[in-house]
Amino acid sequence: MSNVDAQELAKFSEIAHRWWDPDSEFRPLHQINPLRLAWIDGLAGLRGKTALDVGCGGGILAESMARCGARVTGIDLAAKSLGVARLHALEAGVSGLDYREISAEDLAVQQPASFDVVTCMEMLEHVPDPASVVRACARLVQPGGWVFFSTLNRNAKAFLFAIVGAEYLLRLLPRGTHEYARLIRPSELARFARDAGLALHETRGLEYNPLTQRYRLSADASVNYLVACRRPA
Repeated sequence: MSNVDAQELAKFSEIAHRWWDPDSEFRPLHQINPLRLAWIDGLAGLRGKTALDVGCGGGILAESMARCGARVTGIDLAAKSLGVARLHALEAGVSGLDYREISAEDLAVQQPASFDVVTCMEMLEHVPDPASVVRACARLVQPGGWVFFSTLNRNAKAFLFAIVGAEYLLRLLPRGTHEYARLIRPSELARFARDAGLALHETRGLEYNPLTQRYRLSADASVNYLVACRRPA
């Protein structure tokens, strides 16, 4: 059985044409992208590396990693989002970038241990079996390589801030973007990673200040958080 939620796929396909509009519902991704890109590049050193972006959507992170000098493959199961990603890369003249409509699990069978860096950002909370995606990412990265995840914590504060606040009060995201039961505690993601043979390196929180309308990385992983892992050499 495919590890995909048809409703989630349809939801993002419907708004695919707005991926690169910085004032659309994808505005938060545009705002946090410089932060997560700098964090990834600071740890893994993207220039000259092969990178895979799992659940790449419209290519916001994938394209920025290519601009940093990585040879990037972006994968997603939403064909419309991939079409937007390919068109934007073409119009922007970004090279070293390829997009494929394939799941992480299937690509892991085809190309195990093929990438220096694997990213899977804001995606795990949208699939039925996030542990399966984590295992696939672990198989896809080369020994000694880096794997990066980002997702949402599952607790009362995350429900209040990320769902009630972001989706209903501040309207930073469309209503229904996140389902509370699918959010993932850091301890759960850590277990998925360890079970997949990855070593945890660092966890960072991602905080939003509604007064300044700015994001920052912090030590507070109570709502949004990022995890860096390595596959032992």
